[in-house]
Amino acid sequence: MSDPSNHDSHHTSGDRHQEAGDDRIDPSKGGPDEREITAAQRRPDGNEGYPAPTHGQGSHERAVHGDRGEHDGRGGIHAGHEAMFRRRFFVSVVLSIPVLLYSEGLQRLLGFSAPAFPGSEWVSPLFATVIFAYGGVPFLRMAVPEVRAREPGMMTLVSMAITVAFTYSLATVVTPIGMDFFWELATLVDIMLLGHWIEMRSVRQASGALDELAALLPDTAERIGEDGSVEEVRVDDLRTGDLVLVRPGGSVPADGVVEDGDSDVNEAMVTGESKPVSKEGGDEVIAGTINGEGSLRVRVTAVGDDTALSGIMRLVAEAQSSKSRTQVLADRAAGWLFYAAIAAAAVTAVTWTVAVSFDVEVVERVVTVLVIACPHALGLAVPLVIAINTSLAAQNGMLVRDRIAMEEARKLDIVVFDKTGTLTRGEQGVVAVETVGGVDEDEALALTAAVEGDSEHVIARAIRTAAHERGLPLPEPTSFEAIKGRGVRATVDGETVHVGGPNLLVALDVEPAPELARFASEAGANAQTVVYLVREGEAVAAVALADVVREESRAAIEALHDLGVEVAMLTGDSEDVARAVASDLGIDTYFAEVLPEDKDSKIAELQSRGKRVAMVGDGVNDAPALTRANVGIAIGSGTDVAVESADVVLVQNDPRDVVGLIRLSRASYRKMQQNLVWAAGYNVFAIPLAAGVLAPWGILLSPAVGALLMSLSTVIVAVNAQTLRRTELAESSQSVTHDPSLAVDARPAG
Repeated sequence: MSDPSNHDSHHTSGDRHQEAGDDRIDPSKGGPDEREITAAQRRPDGNEGYPAPTHGQGSHERAVHGDRGEHDGRGGIHAGHEAMFRRRFFVSVVLSIPVLLYSEGLQRLLGFSAPAFPGSEWVSPLFATVIFAYGGVPFLRMAVPEVRAREPGMMTLVSMAITVAFTYSLATVVTPIGMDFFWELATLVDIMLLGHWIEMRSVRQASGALDELAALLPDTAERIGEDGSVEEVRVDDLRTGDLVLVRPGGSVPADGVVEDGDSDVNEAMVTGESKPVSKEGGDEVIAGTINGEGSLRVRVTAVGDDTALSGIMRLVAEAQSSKSRTQVLADRAAGWLFYAAIAAAAVTAVTWTVAVSFDVEVVERVVTVLVIACPHALGLAVPLVIAINTSLAAQNGMLVRDRIAMEEARKLDIVVFDKTGTLTRGEQGVVAVETVGGVDEDEALALTAAVEGDSEHVIARAIRTAAHERGLPLPEPTSFEAIKGRGVRATVDGETVHVGGPNLLVALDVEPAPELARFASEAGANAQTVVYLVREGEAVAAVALADVVREESRAAIEALHDLGVEVAMLTGDSEDVARAVASDLGIDTYFAEVLPEDKDSKIAELQSRGKRVAMVGDGVNDAPALTRANVGIAIGSGTDVAVESADVVLVQNDPRDVVGLIRLSRASYRKMQQNLVWAAGYNVFAIPLAAGVLAPWGILLSPAVGALLMSLSTVIVAVNAQTLRRTELAESSQSVTHDPSLAVDARPAG
């Protein structure tokens, strides 16, 4: 922007939804098969789809390969697993009833007897065998990839436990060596199936953001031919440059520009903007958004993988698949737990054999230790939080490119904002009007806007915009004339009216009234631009303009301070401008007159003081600083997700989303810690009990009770992770009110 004297010389010239995972989406282009590789499914060794052996989730896919009838492939891998485990659980529970009723051990324990009939002694063995084959074999299949990769995990432990129980129980049928474990085997399989069903349901729900995004695209589009005819074509057949018709209530089939029509478009699922956005000729529209009541003719600018929706889906998938440091730690802990379980089982076997000789009780202790040690809850603790975290972030317009950056956000000491276009709107606005001589403020603004009517200067546009926002009727000026270096002159209702800066007053030899002089002095102290309205040789009003501070900036900075995070600002503007903005918003530190190429050095300067720094910028001019920062945040990039220098892309230009990012990071980390403490604490407590440490006092855990405790820990971890959804991410927009004083001039020095 220019100073007032420069202003004096400016007048010289159909089907909205489809099933997620529709088969028309090519998996090679980010389709559902690829997208479903979540954080728990992507291995450090690159074997995607077959995960690290923390809880055997990748092995689920192996099991499905041998059971294709278990899911139709249309709802995604997790939905297929959920259906499979649900069905097998209910079938196995029904089959377990006769096993429990005719189990001698359970009859003795509970003091009842079942009706006897010829062959009733075979009820438990036969039904238990079916349960093992139908409900237990999937776990054996899922253990195969772990064994082949020499990375044993939960599936290996589960498989070992049920195999030992089943084999030993069959042996008791042939040889009377002790009590069988058929009822324990049945309940173990039932509880394991229940735990996996709950896990798959939780992961599927948490990963639903991708499915919801995929479902936004319609199957077909209405393409308009050169002769004006309309034909229905598949969305895949659209090409750049095609003209499509979007009817009221229809879904936009591809990114494009409106050529004709006007309507309100719902962009909430893509940008997070809750209110419909008005669209008319020349405005961009996004694939997957929902048209309102008007019809639009849209010229396609991007299709397929090039659309903003596809880019967002790729970012969400990348974020879900990237490993956090906490996830890596959990992976290692699960591996250690396997070897600890084997060691504990071996020690248990040796100790009990020495103490009471090798018998059924020894086998029971070993089986119980192996069951208790399953790192089910540990494997679920971090991946489920990550999935919910990514889903929440995407739903709130935060697109995470780097999972570690999301984790680092909780430790930030200072957030550095680029001023123009981030804290401010990057455009001039009227912030105050002062009048004298009985002139009404609205009258003065309308008259000024009318005289500025033919100018395209930014200050003239700002004045006209202010008058339009107030709904002021503008008088008709005549005899418009630009006065070089001074301002403009026009005739309104027979009176000569001038508009311009201080140089205009000098040229007209007009002395402003004390009120106007004081107003101009205060505005100058705040680095604001002042324009005068002179009517019939008398200055009757002054209008102050500045780069308007965003209404959300003050709330964002206050919230950051509440979180204990400092706020700094980078700007290329003068010292006066920077100081005015910093003082107005309560910013702790500011750097003025900083060239774009020097911004990263300021970030490094803060880091040299031992601070963890986040940089918030537009992702273009601020690329070096975004890269240098501990967390680079590109704000206001809209649906442009190709901001390679940023770790996180904020779709909307709202600085409060930075607060939401930090809150989500902190809340997610707390949930990870809580889940890991619960999972690890459970094993530390349960393994010694299963081994029989308290046996001298009559306290022993049976395999069934061990399985129940293990699955209970899984349920607790899953429920605890779901509470992350209650996190309040940002300040309520209702708390932000428009204050015209939130503005300062954005003029560069000189």
